[in-house]
Amino acid sequence: MEKPLTARIRPDGEAVDLKAYERAGGYQALRKALLEKSPKELIEEVKDSNLRGRGGAGFPTGLKWSLVPTGDGTPQPRYVAVNADEMEPGTFKDRLLLEGDPHSVIEGAAIAVRAIEGSAAYIFLRGEYVLAAQRLRRAIGEAYAAGYLGKNVLGSGCDIEVHLHISAGRYMCGEETGLLNALEGKRANPRTKPPFPVASGLWGKPTVINNVETLANVPHIINNGAEWFKSLSRSKDGGTKLYGASGKVKRPGLWELPMGTTAREILEEHAGGMRDGLKLRGFLPGGASTDFLTAEHLDVKMDFTEVQKFGSRMGTGTIIVLDDATCPVGMTLNLEHFFAQESCGWCTPCWSGLSWAERILQAIEDGRGEDRDLDDLEAITKFVAPGNTFCALAPGAAEPLQSALKYFRGDFERHIREKRCPWPS
Repeated sequence: MEKPLTARIRPDGEAVDLKAYERAGGYQALRKALLEKSPKELIEEVKDSNLRGRGGAGFPTGLKWSLVPTGDGTPQPRYVAVNADEMEPGTFKDRLLLEGDPHSVIEGAAIAVRAIEGSAAYIFLRGEYVLAAQRLRRAIGEAYAAGYLGKNVLGSGCDIEVHLHISAGRYMCGEETGLLNALEGKRANPRTKPPFPVASGLWGKPTVINNVETLANVPHIINNGAEWFKSLSRSKDGGTKLYGASGKVKRPGLWELPMGTTAREILEEHAGGMRDGLKLRGFLPGGASTDFLTAEHLDVKMDFTEVQKFGSRMGTGTIIVLDDATCPVGMTLNLEHFFAQESCGWCTPCWSGLSWAERILQAIEDGRGEDRDLDDLEAITKFVAPGNTFCALAPGAAEPLQSALKYFRGDFERHIREKRCPWPS
């Protein structure tokens, strides 16, 4: 059980069906949650485990559950929303679980519903994940047929419904309040906070929003206990983590490793190092919306606390590599183009600032850059900083830009000075 998230994943790529899931202990945690533990005990167990949200923000999961108002006179119904809208560039960890072990996500969501004394969970799935949708539908049907979902689950007197919702396919749907609006059939714009979703979320009712990987950990915590979960980690954050690497490494992929594994181990041992003839110049530690780090930061422990000490974020834990044969200006332009087109347009700093940044970067890449452009780009990163926008899309987009200007400024200056991109196309 050193790798609980991936222990059941089949090497042939097929999904784990209900019988195989049950043989491996599946749905025993739900049975325990319904018949042996109170909602408060479930929340305390998850709190004690130091499970932090795996969607990028790293908010303590048990604490989030505890913020939902419960008891007599509090709002009903209450909901769990499963954020499976995995559209962060460079991130593909949730896909492995959704396609390979969908029952783990369903069981985790059902336990979360029980913990907040709720009634239903909605799995909000990225529209492009067609295979995941097929396998989730089949797994949900199996769970209903076996009595793990529906009315009076396992004779407990509790009703738990799980619904699958296919996203229309916008990056903004991954922002938690944008997700809620999309679930309600509205445009995926962010909501003003407060109120926070735990108080007023889906259809104005208390709602917990958790990432796929987060919920897949929950059954293991309930089955094996908080201390066991913490023992899997090399840091204060509990458990294992699905770490990934993409870019010009020898073995791009995804690995379940102890939380706190260093970036060096991920890239050099598991990803096999850089391709022959290439050197590492930098890496985004947790998907496209994190700050660049460089080769001098390879020994950073990949957890939510340590990466921040070096000026970045662990984010989703899926590393994007920049090599010495790739133009950092072009890479940054590619990232900012994505964020600019995915802005929902709800607030001016985001839709205006990101489009402005993209135009400047395109000019620099095309050889039309001017010295003042670098000052303008730095000004934009402050224009879209946290607190100036409704949600984290634009501040996240600023992270690779501001760090590229910090670590690769000479490359930007060379583009402007030579009036061309020095890298071969």
